[in-house]
Order: sequence, then structure tokens, then C-alpha cells
Amino acid sequence: MLNHIESINFTKDTLLIKIDNKSHELDLNVLSKPLLNATAEERLNYIISPANYGIHWPLIDEDISIHKILTTIK
Repeated sequence: MLNHIESINFTKDTLLIKIDNKSHELDLNVLSKPLLNATAEERLNYIISPANYGIHWPLIDEDISIHKILTTIK
């Protein structure tokens, strides 16, 4: 099943992501130290892969797969 990333936002130490019409809040301390330490500009400059398999942040060279996100949620 293909998961559709609908939106991505951040608080100071949290990734707020909406996938398949469900909102999730992920602790950046667990998910990604580079994102935790990134500036707002670095965090908001991301690319969702065309096949929706992950997210890439080019300014900090960070990649997170949708599988890792969904595994972290559970």
C-alpha cells in the first residue's frame, strides 16, 4: 500500500506529519538528530520523493523513509 504524505510541519523538537489523512507527532530526538539541530529554513526545505517513499532535506543532506516514519509511530 502506498502511503501519501499530505503535510509536514515542525515545532521546536517535533515533526508534525499527515499521512493518509492521519496526523502524527514524532519526537525529533528519536527520529533525526540532524533535523532536531536544523534551522527553520533547513527544515522547511524538503523534497517528498515522487513515489512517496521518503523525504529528503537537501540543505542538511538528511533522508527519512516513510517506512522509518511509520515504524517510529507504532
